[in-house]
Amino acid sequence: MRRHASVTGDRPHNSARMISVVKHTATSVVTIDRFIIEEERNHPEATGELSGILYDLALAAKMIANKVRSAGLADILGATEDENVQGEVQQKLDVLANEIIIKAMDHGGRLCAMASEEEPGIIQIPEMFKCGKYALLFDPLDGSSNIDVNVPVGTIFSVVRKITRGRHGELEDMLQPGRRQVAAGYVIYGSSTMMVYTTGQGAHGFTLDPSIGEFLLSHPNIKIPDTGRYLSVNDSYEPLWDDNVRAVMRQYKGMDGDRRALSTRYVGSLVADFHRNLLGGGIFAYPANKKTPKGKLRLLYEANPLAFIVEQAGGLATNGSQRILDVEPTELHQRVPLYIGSKNEVELARQVLSGPAPALAGA
Repeated sequence: MRRHASVTGDRPHNSARMISVVKHTATSVVTIDRFIIEEERNHPEATGELSGILYDLALAAKMIANKVRSAGLADILGATEDENVQGEVQQKLDVLANEIIIKAMDHGGRLCAMASEEEPGIIQIPEMFKCGKYALLFDPLDGSSNIDVNVPVGTIFSVVRKITRGRHGELEDMLQPGRRQVAAGYVIYGSSTMMVYTTGQGAHGFTLDPSIGEFLLSHPNIKIPDTGRYLSVNDSYEPLWDDNVRAVMRQYKGMDGDRRALSTRYVGSLVADFHRNLLGGGIFAYPANKKTPKGKLRLLYEANPLAFIVEQAGGLATNGSQRILDVEPTELHQRVPLYIGSKNEVELARQVLSGPAPALAGA
């Protein structure tokens, strides 16, 4: 009968290799909590409040991810009978995600107020809770109209410092240009749940491991390619675009000039389109048109946080004439045109859109 070698008993001639297999080694797994703590150590002046906000947002994301996964099994699909402040029919998951974020964030003593795409005004912190020195703005469930057909949806958030003197947050705290953000991020609920955020020290991605319920670092220091592969735009609005917009789209598609044509990829869920382009290179465009001359996407809840992320990853974001992060907000639900993604593609949009109307070849 053959004797089996063991680590403590008789060893075969290749014992060194055997030991290396069974020897315990330090794990390289980095949770989002550990990563945030390590980032905080680089800033001795940090109070931990911003870290606490990110922890709470990660918890809210796990709760929303759980609801999204069970959407087809529970009565949380479809529309409600209500409209949000944008005049859009609210989806049941919109309402649920909005409530989850508010309840996860309102009691920690770190926020002075919140603002949501789903709410008409500022969401104040209840009197029984302490107010903090930050304000949170968020889109609880971007792309929720696609949830019924299993298209990825997401959460987008932005954090700014309180600038008013009172206990509670005021409108002035919310209406700050994007360059004053101290943190921003998004969560995409797709084949996996992933959270990407920045505090101005690069953009980093974490994937939720459902077996342990933790976000693990999977995409450190994300860098978007300077030249894109993908164009994400809704071509059905082309008849409503002005000539400059048509001109830049023709260049993206290789119809004018000597540029390589971009591949068109459009999901219709901003987070999904942005996420793909961030990792693979490309541009997401939602131009102004004759029906929405001021643009469609929301400056404070969508454009600003994603612009902060893409700039930290080496990309750009513009409204066609101005850097998104320099746009001065005038109202809580302000809309804005958006061109966001790889540096070279966004720079082309800025050049063409800010110039004279071109003569379109073949138009």
